[in-house]
Amino acid sequence: MGWLAGLIQRHWQHPQMALSIALWPLARIFQTIAWLRRLFYRTGILSSTKLPCPVVVIGNIHVGGVGKTPLVAALVKALQARQIKVGIISRGYGRCSKKTVIVENGTVVSEAGDEPLMLFQQTQAPIAVATTREAAGQALLAAYPDIQLLISDDGLQHYALKRDMEIVVFPSADIGRKMDVLPNGPLREPLRRLQYVNGIIFSQGKQQSIQQAKQAGLIINNQWKGYSSINYGAFYSLNEPHRTAQAQEFSSKHCAAIAAIGRPQRFFLALQNLGIELIQTVALNDHANIESADWPEADVVFITEKDAVKLTTPMPNNIWVLPLSALICPDLAQFIQTELQLQQRP
Repeated sequence: MGWLAGLIQRHWQHPQMALSIALWPLARIFQTIAWLRRLFYRTGILSSTKLPCPVVVIGNIHVGGVGKTPLVAALVKALQARQIKVGIISRGYGRCSKKTVIVENGTVVSEAGDEPLMLFQQTQAPIAVATTREAAGQALLAAYPDIQLLISDDGLQHYALKRDMEIVVFPSADIGRKMDVLPNGPLREPLRRLQYVNGIIFSQGKQQSIQQAKQAGLIINNQWKGYSSINYGAFYSLNEPHRTAQAQEFSSKHCAAIAAIGRPQRFFLALQNLGIELIQTVALNDHANIESADWPEADVVFITEKDAVKLTTPMPNNIWVLPLSALICPDLAQFIQTELQLQQRP
C-alpha cells in the first residue's frame, strides 16, 4: 500500500481532479465520524478523565510534522524561566515498550520514543510516556506531586483526556490553502476546528501571518495568536558533542544528510540555506530507526537531534548534528500563566 499512500500524499500537495472526486465521499464520512466523536465526548456520552492539575495540549490538525516538538521545548523552557513547575506527557509514538515510563537519565528510545527523550535532554522537565495520556499524567503527578502544569505533546484529538487549554500549531505556509480532511486532504479535523481552540501558533511565520489568517477566516478575535521562527545552533559531533563547527568548515567536504522526521525536506533545505552542498539526501519515515544500510556514503553526514537520540555512540566520526530551537512571539508562557493563574514557585 506504500504506492497508494504516496499517491494520496502527492494529491494533498497537488490536487488531481479524478482523485478529488473519488476521495471526497470518504472524506465526508471521516469528517462526520470525527464530528460525532468530539460531540460524544463534549456531551458526556463518551467519558473523559480530568487530572488534578491543569493540562495544556499543544497539538495540530494536520497529519505529519508541523514543527510542534521544538515549540513544546521552547514553551516548557519559558515556563521554567517563570518558575512554573511543568511536566510533559506523551504517548511516545514509535517506541517498542507499552509500559508507563518516567523518563530519566539512562532511559532509552525503545522505552520512551524519540521525541520524549529529546524533550527530556533539552528541558530536563519531568516527562512520562504511556499508552494513554491520562495514564501518563497520573504517573507523572504521582512521581512529581509539585507539578503545577502538564503539557501534552500532541493529543488534540485525544478527547479522553480533559484539557484546560488547546494550542494548535499551524504551518504558516498553509494559510489560505484549501485543504480537506483525510483521505482527500491532510487534515485530521476541518479548518473550522481552529476557531474553537484557545490559541494558534503559525509555525515558521511572521507577524503578517496573523493578518493573513484573519483574512482567510481561520481565527477569531478572542484567541491568542502568535507565530514562531527557528534558530539553528552550531553543528556538533555525535560522538563528541563538545566539538562544534560552523557550516563553512564543511565547504571542502562531500556532504550528505539523512532524516527520519516528518517533512524531512525541511531539514535538507535548512542545511542548504546554511551553505551546505549536499551530494545525497536520505528521507525515512517519521520515527523510523536508521539502519546501517540507510547511511549514505560521504565525508560528512548530517542528522537531526531527533534522530541523534536514537543512535548509540560510538558511531562513525563523520556524523554531525544540527541543533535547532524555536522562538514563539508573543510570549505564550505569559498568556498561559495568566489564564490559568499559575503562581511562581522557587
